[in-house]
Order: sequence, then C-alpha cells, then structure tokens
Amino acid sequence: MKPSALLTLLLAGSALAAAPEAHTGPPAFLVQLTLLLGVSALAAYLSFRLRLIPIIGFLVAGVVAGPGALGLIRDQELISAASEVGVMLLLFTIGIEFSLERLSRIARQIFVGGGLQVGLTVLVAAGALLLTGVAAPDAVFTGCLIALSSTAIVMRLLGERGDTNGPAGQVSLGILIFQDLAVVLMVLLIPMLAGQGGGVAGVLVALAKAGGIIAFVLIAARRIVPPIMEVVARTCSSEIFLLTVVALCFGTASLTAVAGVSLALGAFLAGLLVSESRYGAQAMGEILPLQILFSAAFFLSVGLQLDLGFLAGNLGVVLGAAALIAALKVGVTFLSVRLLGESTRTALPVAFLTAQVGEFSFVLAATGTALGLSFAGMGAQGGGVFIAATVLLMAFTPALNALADVLGRRLPPASPAGVASGTAAGPDEHDAHGLPVEDRVVFAGYGAHARLAARALSRAGVPYSVITRNPDGASELEGRGAPVLIADYMRAGLLRDLNVASARALVIVDDDTEMTERTVSVVRSVAPELRLITRATSPEGFQGLQSLGAQHILTAPREVAAGILDLLTPPEVTRADITRHLAEHPPVTLNATQRAQCEHAAHNAGPVTPEADVCLECVAQGDTWVHLRVCMTCGHVGCCDSSKNKHATAHARRQGHLVIRSAEPGETWAYCYEHQWTK
Repeated sequence: MKPSALLTLLLAGSALAAAPEAHTGPPAFLVQLTLLLGVSALAAYLSFRLRLIPIIGFLVAGVVAGPGALGLIRDQELISAASEVGVMLLLFTIGIEFSLERLSRIARQIFVGGGLQVGLTVLVAAGALLLTGVAAPDAVFTGCLIALSSTAIVMRLLGERGDTNGPAGQVSLGILIFQDLAVVLMVLLIPMLAGQGGGVAGVLVALAKAGGIIAFVLIAARRIVPPIMEVVARTCSSEIFLLTVVALCFGTASLTAVAGVSLALGAFLAGLLVSESRYGAQAMGEILPLQILFSAAFFLSVGLQLDLGFLAGNLGVVLGAAALIAALKVGVTFLSVRLLGESTRTALPVAFLTAQVGEFSFVLAATGTALGLSFAGMGAQGGGVFIAATVLLMAFTPALNALADVLGRRLPPASPAGVASGTAAGPDEHDAHGLPVEDRVVFAGYGAHARLAARALSRAGVPYSVITRNPDGASELEGRGAPVLIADYMRAGLLRDLNVASARALVIVDDDTEMTERTVSVVRSVAPELRLITRATSPEGFQGLQSLGAQHILTAPREVAAGILDLLTPPEVTRADITRHLAEHPPVTLNATQRAQCEHAAHNAGPVTPEADVCLECVAQGDTWVHLRVCMTCGHVGCCDSSKNKHATAHARRQGHLVIRSAEPGETWAYCYEHQWTK
C-alpha cells in the first residue's frame, strides 16, 4: 500500500463517509489536505535551497499559511490529527532503532537524569514565580508547562546529525522518556491545583494502571509480537506487513493512552515491540515514508498556533518570556546532566537541545486554562504569551543547537579516559542494523543463484553479507553464523544507513527484471560508484540494466554463480579453482554408533554439506589453522582447539550447535561438547 493511500484512509475516511451524495467541486477536506501537502513540499524545497534544516521551513510555513497570516489552512482538526500521527510515527521509528536491552542501559539517564530535570525545573520555576507574588497553583502549573521539551524536534535534530546513539543523544532520549512518563502525573495534578480532581488516591490508582499497561507492553515485546511478525513476514506481502506494523503502532499507542500515558510514549513502546523481532529494519523501511509525511504536518501545526497580530502587540513580553524559559531550562538541564555524572561536553548540547517547550504542553495549557489556571499568573494574556513563546523557542531550537556546538568547540579536548561513558554504543552497534558491509560482497536477495555463489565465495575465503526479505533464507544464514539482515533492499534510506557505498560489490541476481531495475536505480542514487553485478534474462533487460549503470550483467543461467566468482575472486584464483568452489561438497553424516551416543547426535546426524574447505574466520583474520571441524547442525567449518582461534568451539557455544565431525580427509570421528564423547 502506498503512503499516500494510507494517508487518505487515515485522515479522510470519515469525511468521505459523511459526504453528501451530490456535490460540486472538491470536498473541503481534500482542499485542506492538498494545501497541507503543497505547503510542506514548498517549505522543504525552500529549506533545501537556503541550506536550512526542514524543521525551520515547516514552522515558518505554518505561521505564514495559518489563520494569523494568509489563512490558507483553516481545518485545525485535520492538521491536529495529522500532527498527532506524525509524532507517533517519529517515536515509533526511534523505538524500532532501540531494543529492551539498549533501553535498560539508559535506565539511569531516564530515572535519575529525567527526574532531576523535571523536578528541578518545576521547583525553580515555581519558586521564582512565588517570589514575584504569583499564586502557588499558577506557579506550579507554569513549572509543569515549561518542564517538558519537544520529543519530536529534539529527536529529529539528533537524527539529522546522526547523534541519536551518541552520549548527548542517549541522555536526551532518557530525559524525554521521563518527561513523557511525568505527563501522566501532570494530567492528574492540574485539576488538583484548580481545586478539583480525585486526590492522592486517584493519582495512585492512575499511576498503577499506567504502570500495568506499560508492563504488559514490555512483556508482549518478548512473547507475543515476534511470533506475529514471523507469520506476517512469511507472506512476503509488503501490503500485509505495512498494515500490520501501522496497526501495531496505533494499537499500542491507543492502549497506553487509555491509562493516561502519552500517545508518543505508547508509539515508542510499539517500536520496542518490533525491535525485539527480526524485522525491525524492514519495518523501518516501510514506515519511514509515512513518518516523513506526517512529521511535516506536526511542525506545520506548531506554526499554525502562532498569532502574528498578538505577537506584534506583545512582542516585548513574548521575547522576555521566551528568553527566561530558555535560560532557566538550559541552566537546570545542564546542572541535572552534570549531577548525573556526565561531562560538560555532553551536558552542554543536551541543555540547549531541550531548551524549548514540548508539544504536550499545549494540551496541558488548554486544560489548565479551562480550569481557571494561567501561565505565570498573567490571566487571559498568559495563554497567548505562552503559545507565542513556545513556538518561537521551537523555531529557534536549531540555532540553540548550533550555539551549543560553537561553545563545545571551545572546551578543552576530552581525555581518552573520559570518552567512555554508560551511554556508549554496545558492540553490536558499530555496524548499522548490525550488518557488516565495508569491503564485503553484499547480496541483495538470497535465491538460488545467490545461495550457490555465497557458498562458493565462502570456500574461496571472500567475506559476504546478505540483505533479504525471505525469513527462511535468513534462518539458514543465521544458522551458519553468516551476516544477514531481513529488510527491503529497495529502500534508499536503508542503503544509506548501511553505507552500502563502502561495500566491495552489490550482487542482485535473483529478482525479476523489473525489480532488478528498480533496485539498481535506487542503488545508483545512493552509491553512484558502487560495483554492481546483476543478471538479465532478455536482450531488452540487458539494455535496461546497462542504461541504469550496472557494470556487470550476467546472462547465461548456468554461468551466473561462476561469473560472480570470476569477477570477485583474486586474479590468482583459476577457473579450475572456481569450478571446485562451485562443486557441491559431498555431505557428511554420523554413523549408527555415533548417533546412539546422545540425543544431540541423534537429532543432528546429517547429512550436512560443509560450507567451505577452509576456516573462513581465520582467512578473514589472516591467520592459519591446524585442523578443520564441521558443525553437524549447519555445516559451518571452523578450526580445531589446537589452532590459535578455536573457531569451531566458538561457533558451537555461540549457536548452541553441540555436535561436530572432523573435516580432515580420511577422518570420520565426531564429538559432542555437552556429553564430551568422541567416537
């Protein structure tokens, strides 16, 4: 399903159902939707030409197109719905990039760093207002409003800079997650400040309900969602996969909203659900176009909030309020991050990044105003001042971020000992999506030709990685310990994340002509110089691939794998060597005596085909080996325990494949690691 089709279903379904049978001209919702998309596209283009980040363009476009200026976009409900979806999808994609294990690593940033930031901001803001004579309810209400930051803006800026996984990105995310949790308490606190609400007991019940739903979501991440994703992925249908992923995002967000938790946090948890399956990268590729589309609506909606007439009439007050809020938040957040134990080099960008006020504060402000509370005790004027100051702070966040960079460059260089911190990336995060690409042959798809060529490359000692949408093929590769990613390799964003331009070559030989041409076109837009090896089944297909920039186009069906090896192996590898690598090795089995030794031998008796004549890991490291062993579960070939690297044992322990057999000529003995028998 195309993103535009889903957009129409989400936002226009009810309008279509309610439309009169006969009408003249386009329906009102379509005019507003067209204006929304047109203004967004124009803002993005002008931002590109002026070398500004798109966020600024969207905010300014919202101000200009809003009711306070040209009045082009008037349907606030449509824009509000689109912006809500935009925030949800943004947080959903961030959740996909995480995992429960990575989230547990920043627990301290969430509860200590976030707790300090929110608590101190409310305390300092309320205390300062109390000293100026503002009533206590209004003072605390104001502190709650300015304690929140914009998750959408902060994470978008971090993503554009590639800093999401850096120390500043991890601390910022921790603080933002705590702010979303604090919203639950603030929603309950504001009626109590106005003399209404259910008291302490009601607060405790609501918090318990929210905690229970979040706990259920986290349990579902491990027990329920992965099997569902597995079933859906095996259909190999992009439409079913996309609909399932979007339903999971919206459903989880709706479930958490029932407990009073923000939709944004619910969507983030939904992303975590998907991240615990094998299909996170594929989900990211499917959802990203929608996320970009709806995120533009969110930033436009912020600009629509600004009344230029009110701003002109109260410019001094608005600028003063914005400056005070920014100064207070920068100071308090900097102190909070330093108390967390982070360096000044980390605290500075976090403080300036989170200096704006969050989107959910608009909701809190409307709730409080309806109950008689006011921003800074300013009465009727307070609401307008707060909205104007908030929009200005959001618009100037990129400038504040740039200021933090300038100040950061003036700091003394970090010492090597101070570079490491609890927010450093784990060992599995050095390669995008955990897939090594640099200087490797990358297979896009894993059909018959790729399978044969990959095994032959293994035997020739050439490292490779695979991107495929086939769960069975991925399971086969994972069982052998080969690097594999389940994703759609026709997504330009995925190829950029993987830095596919650094690969030795990209091989696309199992798709039909149309899909191959689409893939080549996308690859060429991302990596114009990358070596491409493809397959054509007709003269027309050959010409089409050639015009798109594929350098090596193989045609003879029986020579595809041989052609791949001929192109990718060193010159000293002869045609006879290639033929030997392509030849199927005779499968090996356990004899009756060996099978009778234990249940592991009985269940893994073969036949299995050894994947190579060498220890591939030793070849990659430039090392040698003494003897070779073959795994009776998957055919992996590794060096023995008398060798330096002991790769056969390492593979057995890593994969849980406990029975091996000698791969040396003339030897047939086998061994079980658990029961330690040799026969």
